Amino acid sequence: MSHFGLFCPGAIGHLNPTCNLGRELLRRGHQVTLFGVPDVRAKIEKSGLAFYEIGAEEFPLGSVSSLYEKLGQLDGLDGVKFSIEYFVKDAQMLFKQAPEAIRESGVEGLIADQVSTAIGTIAEQLKYPFVTVCNALPINREPGVPPYFTTWDYRDTLLAKLRNRAGNALIDYLTRPYWDVIYRQREQWNLPAYQRREDAYSSLAQISQLCASFDFPRRELPDCWHYTGPLLNPDKTESVSFDNLAFPFEKLTDKPLIYASLGTLQNRNWAIFETIAEACLNLDVQLVVSLGNPEQDVSEIQLPGSPLVVAYAPHQQLIERAALVITHAGMNTAITTLSCGVPMVAIPITNEQPGIATRVARTGAGQLIPLAKLTAPKLRTTIIEVLENNTYRENAAKMQADIQKSGGVRTAADIVERVLVEA
Repeated sequence: MSHFGLFCPGAIGHLNPTCNLGRELLRRGHQVTLFGVPDVRAKIEKSGLAFYEIGAEEFPLGSVSSLYEKLGQLDGLDGVKFSIEYFVKDAQMLFKQAPEAIRESGVEGLIADQVSTAIGTIAEQLKYPFVTVCNALPINREPGVPPYFTTWDYRDTLLAKLRNRAGNALIDYLTRPYWDVIYRQREQWNLPAYQRREDAYSSLAQISQLCASFDFPRRELPDCWHYTGPLLNPDKTESVSFDNLAFPFEKLTDKPLIYASLGTLQNRNWAIFETIAEACLNLDVQLVVSLGNPEQDVSEIQLPGSPLVVAYAPHQQLIERAALVITHAGMNTAITTLSCGVPMVAIPITNEQPGIATRVARTGAGQLIPLAKLTAPKLRTTIIEVLENNTYRENAAKMQADIQKSGGVRTAADIVERVLVEA
């Protein structure tokens, strides 16, 4: 049996799939250690994984939560820029502390979130095998695929490819401080320069939570690429859990359930929640709103129509009961919703959410409303359309079938065992 080390950002949307994969490896008899900043310890303490703390000086207890609270108030490119600033600081911390932590922990192979890009350089320096896991939208580039932060649809035309190139040039400019940190460290360690950014990802295996039919057509993925579908626990629980957050299932009625969630990061924009609640007024449905923040005092929240509002919800269990999910199009909400065969209305806010929402609309399993065009009347019309037009649920069911064929967390664990144990 082997000892695997896990690296990912401290956000719940990244921790849950990472820990789910870790728990599957643990179930198979391997030892698994997750490396994280102090704020992460309490989030994963019930996961069963070992924890190795790093970054206490750069990210003292409470600092990451404060960062995410600020991110939750931002949208569009402002959110992208803020996220990049965080990843610059995170990469600097990883280069400073992760090598020694990896050696001291005794791990034998590494599993790194794609956005924890520094781990590729660290693994190369330490001569450790590693696997890349795309917990969010894959950021591997090719000419025909629109940049992740846009709602541009896929078109196999020269004009679209020129548009994509311009979008990628913008993200190159915005992320240059981040990649400069990586390039300087590689030079300091006498490692060869990357010829392209994709060189930072594993050459052994790259695992994506998407199924192939949910992604845009790809022509330049590496041979080690795997669409495994969502990394969900077979028991339908989330690895990141919180005390004293029992959901009042007894309050659910027999009316069609609309589950609304803006995830755990983009959840501080109260105007969106208010618009969702107003849009559901006078509809014969039950609206359940998850604020995605276990520390939120629900008694302070007053939304139109008195929907059932909770600080944090058992995500998959609510989605399975839902007739419709209204989401910011975070990866885990979107892919879990599709894995349950439930249609959705996507309201992307920032980072990769526009790209995910566009894919949802492209599959026909839901509709996309840009944040700039969101109004209660428009959302109400869209809700009615998606609920009453069976085509959306039929397309969601097709996506559900494709996801089930992809294998999920068990297939991902098979891949990790094959390439890391044998490496």
